[in-house]
Amino acid sequence: MGVFYFLILYAHAQLNRFFLLPLLLKKNKPLLYILASVATLLVFALILKELTDNVIYKNCFLYKNLVQKTFHYQFGVLLGSLICILGSIQFIEFYRFQRLKTRRELLSNQTQLSHLKKQLNPHFLFNTLNTIYGINLKYPERTSELIIKVSQLLRYQMESSDREFVSTDDEIDFISSYIELERERLGYRTKIEFDYQKEENINYQIAPMLLITFVENAFKHGTCSIEDCFVHISIKIEKGNLYLHVRNSVPVKKRNVFSAKIGLENTMARLKLLYPNRYKLTTNSKKEEYEVSLVINL
Repeated sequence: MGVFYFLILYAHAQLNRFFLLPLLLKKNKPLLYILASVATLLVFALILKELTDNVIYKNCFLYKNLVQKTFHYQFGVLLGSLICILGSIQFIEFYRFQRLKTRRELLSNQTQLSHLKKQLNPHFLFNTLNTIYGINLKYPERTSELIIKVSQLLRYQMESSDREFVSTDDEIDFISSYIELERERLGYRTKIEFDYQKEENINYQIAPMLLITFVENAFKHGTCSIEDCFVHISIKIEKGNLYLHVRNSVPVKKRNVFSAKIGLENTMARLKLLYPNRYKLTTNSKKEEYEVSLVINL
């Protein structure tokens, strides 16, 4: 009798789920849903009252309370079971939907990151080849040594491109080697300063090739061969946060030069994907200098 009684409650909840709930969720008719639900409750409460009087409680030695045979009692039981059963089912469906949505977003993010990395790789390669070309014009005897150094940089770039995160020490070593390469190319006309500070005995992880774009842009747009220029780069890791500060001069001949800024746009897109609500990027553009500050919670 108990199983039979529960099946009626369950049938009422499923009727509401499959036939009435779509009125609210799909057709957006809340008033019609409420009226139909109340009508269904009244009909099932009447059916249950008749069944309890004539079948269920007559053949069961339990629950001889007269209140349980009333119409309003059956209406309350139906309403309570509807809320419990329908609520549990909707919670499970919502959990499944959220899990599917998370998987789709993750797949979309991975696809976007892969696309961005494919764009970043040639960008870095083009800048590096331009650097070798500039050095070869002035100091051809150093070219072979610099090609080896560049090959090491490119090897790191290729090896790290398939990894989601790398050691901050490896990434900073990569940036330091790139700065030394630029120091060779620019010579005495550009004052280059690089300062790196970190917490002792702690090594964090960071997305590969994320900081190099800001360093590249400083050398690309902040230096020239006929003016005295400067590039100041500071990186500090403290209490789980990475602080990058880049300041460079803006030569007269480059103040009105157009830049596609592909690398910078892609890097900002990667920041949004990899560190949502965990980074702060500010820029300050003046006539004679340009400044970038980036804070990432690692």
